[in-house]
Amino acid sequence: MFWHWTGLAVFSLTLLPAGLALLTGRVPRRWHARLTPTRPRGWALLSLWAAAPLNTIPRLADAPPSITLAATAIAGVVTVAGCGLVAAAVFRASKVAP
Repeated sequence: MFWHWTGLAVFSLTLLPAGLALLTGRVPRRWHARLTPTRPRGWALLSLWAAAPLNTIPRLADAPPSITLAATAIAGVVTVAGCGLVAAAVFRASKVAP
């Protein structure tokens, strides 16, 4: 149970603020060249962050195994979608850059 709380706290302190900053476009000027499509990258980080609560909260609430399994499956789908968003953002940035 300790590791669930620790993982949720770490992901919430790292991915959540970074994802929100990218989504709103509030990144330092020197990083704009590296993070050209910031909104898709922000959505990607938020979707990767969403996997942590989806995996942790049902376990901490002692939910039945079927609900825990369903939440884990949804977390996997959300994570794959986030990885797809990152890949699309990188592909889009490589097409724009000379």
